[in-house]
Amino acid sequence: MTAIKTDQEFLEFLIKSIVDSPDAVKVERKVDEMGVLLSLQVDSKDMGQVVGRAGSTAKAIRSLLRIVGIKNNARVTLKIIEPEGSTRGVNSDSVDQVVEDLKL
Repeated sequence: MTAIKTDQEFLEFLIKSIVDSPDAVKVERKVDEMGVLLSLQVDSKDMGQVVGRAGSTAKAIRSLLRIVGIKNNARVTLKIIEPEGSTRGVNSDSVDQVVEDLKL
């Protein structure tokens, strides 16, 4: 395993181990001047398992990726892409209330 793709392969292994639909896991890797960006897509039914309660699982995954990045002298960032048909969304009432609160 080369050091170049270690982060991507690690993330794929980790996510496929915790979701119910491992075939739906897709990881895209982009490298730029800011470091490595890993974009993760999973089945909509598996989002809860990936994010965890209050984002605890996602935070743990990001911490592990940070460690992998340090070992390979790279900054690794994880972006979890919300799947189509996701039930988690923005409450428009709360957005409207925030806008109203910001008006002077």
